[in-house]
Amino acid sequence: MKKKRIVVIGFLGTQLDKGSGSGRWEKWRPTVALTQHEEMVIGRFELLYSGKYESLVHQVKRDIASVSPETKVIPRQLPIVDPWDFEDVYGSVFDFAKSYPFDTDNEEYWIHITTGSHVVQICMFLMTEAHYFPGRLLQSSPPRRQTVGDPGSYTLIDLDLSRYDQIAQRFSREQEDGVAFLKSGIATRNAHFNTMIDEIERVAIKSKAPMLLMGPTGAGKSFLARRVFELKKARHQLDGKFVELNCATLHGDGAGSTLFGHIKGAFTGAAADRPGLLRTAHKGLLFLDEIGELGLDEQAMLLKAIEEKRFLPVGGDNEVQSDFQLIAGTNRDLSREVVAGRFREDLYARINLWTYELPGLVDRSEDVEPNIDYLLAQFGAENGQMVRLNKEARDVYMRFAMSPDALWMGNFRDLSASVTRMATLADAGRITDAIAADEIRRLQRLWRPYAEQPTPAGAVDIDEVLERTQIEQMDLFDIMQLQAVIEICRRSKTMSDAGRKLFAASRSAKEKPNDADRLKKYLAKFGLGWEAVAGR
Repeated sequence: MKKKRIVVIGFLGTQLDKGSGSGRWEKWRPTVALTQHEEMVIGRFELLYSGKYESLVHQVKRDIASVSPETKVIPRQLPIVDPWDFEDVYGSVFDFAKSYPFDTDNEEYWIHITTGSHVVQICMFLMTEAHYFPGRLLQSSPPRRQTVGDPGSYTLIDLDLSRYDQIAQRFSREQEDGVAFLKSGIATRNAHFNTMIDEIERVAIKSKAPMLLMGPTGAGKSFLARRVFELKKARHQLDGKFVELNCATLHGDGAGSTLFGHIKGAFTGAAADRPGLLRTAHKGLLFLDEIGELGLDEQAMLLKAIEEKRFLPVGGDNEVQSDFQLIAGTNRDLSREVVAGRFREDLYARINLWTYELPGLVDRSEDVEPNIDYLLAQFGAENGQMVRLNKEARDVYMRFAMSPDALWMGNFRDLSASVTRMATLADAGRITDAIAADEIRRLQRLWRPYAEQPTPAGAVDIDEVLERTQIEQMDLFDIMQLQAVIEICRRSKTMSDAGRKLFAASRSAKEKPNDADRLKKYLAKFGLGWEAVAGR
């Protein structure tokens, strides 16, 4: 294996590193001393400094060249106005780290924390702890007794992130930025969704374990997986590519070849070696959407690849390696697939550590408006023209979009297509109420086959959910009302969906309607829960 070049990133110590005349060699200067250790060869020293200390920088650079000619010194001036201002220092170091071309495949980074002010050292530590500097801390110390030519000692520190949770919590702003990044800056209002994204941000930064995203088609699983990849990439936790595959597109013998690759001559038509997507995703992130569509053989091979980071290509005798992070997506209930024998229990257990269910758009109606604004801004950026809904058009469209008549069968894909159509038809960048009304009629036509599905005939048998003694104590009015509620619940996908249908009129008068909570309280009067009445 090729040995990586050592790169030190450190601050110039305006007091500790200074010195003039031959007497400077009689004192310990931490930056120069690092290059005097015979057992350590530093390939490059990124020497950060602030203020007008160019003469000291050049002196240190010349001294390093005299004791370690193989070390290339690169001075980097940072725009720090006040070295004791935490925000000023942290912002400057942060900007440097974000723009620096780290090459972790060929270089090993050591972050020197001895020199500089206390504020600088704290910021260097925090930037390393948060992975903005993808390296190890290098702590240097002077010799116990000052001796000419003694470079002192140094220690490399691998941070155990779990020990520094209290420090990390001080930087909630960085976490908030990460959460906003995962949501593409969309100011979503659904409390459950926001809480879920907040946790996904923390897990994405701290864990390499597989993640399972559940939810209906169009709920944004692929979009979120890519944002997780980009967030981890920005923190230098991934060096490879984002590789995406919809497992529903795999058929027959080609499934194994697509995922695991094959060797030349493995089967008819295999004219050359093929690496497969797992190897393509090495050091990156692999998103397998609709993982429930994988065959049992491919599931077994995938489990081995996840656990051991190695697997056999189709037709091969020698195992290959790939270290990738997996995010799986599905619109199925995999636990039921396991019971039915269609999904391996051991694979489900392996990918089920972090499971998140993305709600469909009908369960996040309060997020329709911020997503419309995001989509309009996106359309404007792509087409070079700002497009807006006028007040009347916004009112007309939003009344429909948040009503029970808006089925959103394709979820955010439906919404994206709808906004694109209105923006395309807008004159002078204004979507009028007439355009909005035409779009509503278009959506109603598209959803008509779903809206006209026949409902089950006959009233619900209330004996299925209540004891006979309990029914005998109820008024006929309550029995008939409960039967109607249960029928709506069984025709709805979620409790929120059922609540919107049941409270469609009264919910419009509430500033923050909570349909699911109202339905939950109603059912609780009879000792019932959602699972019992929904028949799931």
